[in-house]
Amino acid sequence: MAMVLTPHRENSGGGGGSISKHLDAAGKYVRYTSEQVEALERVYAECPKPSSMRRQQLIRECPILCNIEPKQIKVWFQNRRCREKQRKESSRLQTVNRKLTAMNKLLMEENERLQKQVSELVYENAYMRQQLQNASAATTDASCESVVETPQHTLRDANNPAGLLSIAEETLAEFLSKATGTAVDWVQIPGMKPGPDSVGIVAISHTCSGVAARACGLVSLEPMKIAEILKDRPSWFRDCRSLEVVTSFPVGKGGTIELVYMQMYAPTTLAPARDFWTLRYTTTLEDGSLVVCERSLSGSGAGPNASAANQFVRAEMLPSGYLVRSCEGGGSIIHIVDHVDLEAWSVPEVLRPLYQSSKVIAQKMTVSALNHIRQVAQETSGEVVYGLGRQPAVLRTFSQRLSRGFNDALNGFNDDGWSLMTCDGAEDVIMSVNTTKNVGTINCPTNVLPVSGGTLCVKASMLLQNVPPALLIQFLREHRSEWADYNIDAYSAASVKSSDHSFPGLRPTRFSGSQIIMPLGHTVEHEESLEVIRLEGHALTQEEAVLSRDIHLLQICSGVDENAVGACSELIFAPIDEMFPDDAPLLPSGFRIIPLDTKRDTSTSHRTLDLASSLEVGLPTNRGTEDASRSTSNMRSVLTIAFQFPFEYHLRENVATMARQYVRSVLSSVQRVAMAIAPSGLGPLLGPKLSPGSPEALTLAHWICQSYSYHVGAELLRSDSEGGDSVLKQLWHHQDAILCCSSKSLPVFTFANQAGLDMLETTLVALQDITLDKIFDESGRKSLCGDFAKLMEQGFVYLPGGICLSTMARHISYEQAIAWKVLAEENTIHCLAFTFINWSFV
Repeated sequence: MAMVLTPHRENSGGGGGSISKHLDAAGKYVRYTSEQVEALERVYAECPKPSSMRRQQLIRECPILCNIEPKQIKVWFQNRRCREKQRKESSRLQTVNRKLTAMNKLLMEENERLQKQVSELVYENAYMRQQLQNASAATTDASCESVVETPQHTLRDANNPAGLLSIAEETLAEFLSKATGTAVDWVQIPGMKPGPDSVGIVAISHTCSGVAARACGLVSLEPMKIAEILKDRPSWFRDCRSLEVVTSFPVGKGGTIELVYMQMYAPTTLAPARDFWTLRYTTTLEDGSLVVCERSLSGSGAGPNASAANQFVRAEMLPSGYLVRSCEGGGSIIHIVDHVDLEAWSVPEVLRPLYQSSKVIAQKMTVSALNHIRQVAQETSGEVVYGLGRQPAVLRTFSQRLSRGFNDALNGFNDDGWSLMTCDGAEDVIMSVNTTKNVGTINCPTNVLPVSGGTLCVKASMLLQNVPPALLIQFLREHRSEWADYNIDAYSAASVKSSDHSFPGLRPTRFSGSQIIMPLGHTVEHEESLEVIRLEGHALTQEEAVLSRDIHLLQICSGVDENAVGACSELIFAPIDEMFPDDAPLLPSGFRIIPLDTKRDTSTSHRTLDLASSLEVGLPTNRGTEDASRSTSNMRSVLTIAFQFPFEYHLRENVATMARQYVRSVLSSVQRVAMAIAPSGLGPLLGPKLSPGSPEALTLAHWICQSYSYHVGAELLRSDSEGGDSVLKQLWHHQDAILCCSSKSLPVFTFANQAGLDMLETTLVALQDITLDKIFDESGRKSLCGDFAKLMEQGFVYLPGGICLSTMARHISYEQAIAWKVLAEENTIHCLAFTFINWSFV
């Protein structure tokens, strides 16, 4: 029986007797029968808040409720909703309480560890003072080191189980001293505050051999499940190409020893890949905690595939692993330690900060592992909802395949079928070819394209100076038309069709400019998103007008959070069929931008550099101009680009030429965008960089002023300017709007001073989406078209005053406009310039 609180009501008439039958002795409660409660619950399940008419209908349709007033039924539903709300709130508070309890335990352990570290440092400090006072004593002592040095173990130790068990026990002790002890001086990463919804506590090493990171957090999975997920490193570590358990045998206390060979991708084209030959030990401690620890075994050629060692540099894994223990109320507390030596000596000096950064290890390995476990936990509990009716695991697999396909093309391993092609004399791009019909890899062998040929990959790397990686990736994602060719996308999209007649080659198609982004899902910390991109196109021939020319791309975008420490930014995409199945073939291409440590950076005025100049160690360079205009910012990053193109055998050379030219044009466009968004003392000043010979901002300013003086016969700026910088400053702060546009058939704006940006109500990046004809009204366009021939013939033209439009559709009046050709070296036309005199909003 159920009892529901109801206010006592005085009633008159025939209804009073009926109600009195449902009042108890106190006259405050109505006791419902189980049948009545069941009927009300059925209605509540369908409609928790029924209207007055619905309650009246309920009484008429359900005879067992006919002796209850509608107002009493209304009160029952109110009470029922209140109980439901209280139940949910109680469940939520219990969950938060469990998390806070576990997090409090974690913080107490961390505090205890820090107290031990302080005690050790105090002792070491006193000991050092004593040593310094005693001149005859040794000036150094190994005990002052706060790092556990990892001895290399010979292959002789690995040839027998007793030797392996000895190594395993030593690895366990050293790992635990890092995870919960003071073997490494850990420094917490700023912004990683503990809490019920935080990723956990993340720290990096301060002084130790190699690079190390540690994380501890709460995960709502059982320890065995967590260990199973983390041991499958390729499923969550994007840089892991493959992992092979060569040997496995049980040891005492239910433990297992495994010999593991792992290969890692190289993140850029400028460094070789890494591999590891390790011992992995899984065991259970006396307190029930589950431990998986791992360390390298010595021998550069050791491993199951010694022949592949030529493509890899053997890296060292110092004692690392996972400590997982159950916590009360469900879930587990996990400690993760990653400690590696990536042999930074083997990469160019400009890239060494990438291999010597603990922040990069923390972001790529430690935090990724913790986020992946949390992602799986949320998917298991049903908290994650994805689009297009796809299961979370399926979409996660798509993201992994995109990333792996891009890494495989970027690295071009021989055992995947890749081989280098001869270049055309220039060394700005690298081209490789895979002539196997199966473009899948050892990780995804079913990725087969219906092409009777192969795949070309064109890749390149460059150094970016003072360019925020997150901002550049955001621009490339949102403004695809600025760098991509729709017809190239259409050509690649034809390769994913299953029909034998669906690979027609390159057909002319006009891109409508419409790009629709349809999100599919994102990771738990929103650091990566998976989405479908639809590019709307229109056929140029009457026969193809009835066919859909839309192109669909599957895309992952990551690293757009500028506050993420050590994170790389990626934009990877692949053409797909509109109704892409779960096993759809993928041919990924894209961009990767990796920030470099700026401590040892040397300033330079170039915002984009060819990496070849940075790799010429010791060669003399003439950089007097650069020294005069060095930027105060030292932010550097490496941009790597890799594009794949399918081909048929008889079209291989044609596709190779097209691919090489296309990637070079993409690089030029990215350079132009990078220069535009690079911060400087004057704001975003740089104009386009459409080719290697294009000007920087200072040179462009000189060309604008010199061309104006040459054509018009007057000076654009004041004649008292001194030095190169003052020309650029005066141009930027000029009271009249000065804009530059390309001299193509459809002129697009490429540069504007501050007044020009204010007039058009835009930014320098968004400016490059505006065509010249869009800012004029009908009469202005007619006047410009009539004088355009005169402009190209005599080099300049005066335009009468009129009205133009800003990007916000506001009308702008100007007294006069002057247009002139901007001449570069050898009197070649670089662009067209306009100045709008005495402009104002109407």
